[in-house]
Amino acid sequence: MEVESCRVHPSMWRSNPLLFIVYLCLILLFGIGLIFLLIWWIKSKNTTLIVTDKRTFLQQGLLSRYTNEVMHAHIRNIQVQQSMMECLFNTGTIKIASAGTGDIEITVSGIPAPNRIKEVIDHYRL
Repeated sequence: MEVESCRVHPSMWRSNPLLFIVYLCLILLFGIGLIFLLIWWIKSKNTTLIVTDKRTFLQQGLLSRYTNEVMHAHIRNIQVQQSMMECLFNTGTIKIASAGTGDIEITVSGIPAPNRIKEVIDHYRL
């Protein structure tokens, strides 16, 4: 039986505060920003990075579902990317590659506390 260690969704405000403010201004000016915020919120809530004691997987989608998983024993590389703004708001992009392929298998942006997520994955893969 697997034990879930963490489950995270991309953060809207912290991952892109300037775009969030622009959408809020569009709500005040034209009302159209509400549609953009709603679409962004639906995408964020339907993107989930789940770390268990045996594997890490990414689930995406509302009407259709995309799932990609990597067993911790097979992970060869974890990358955390943060721009200056993302460092200030403690968000970033996590990329995970396994020994089975030469490419990145899981990429998810806007993740809060990406270094903490990396530490959890590292704990289980050692």
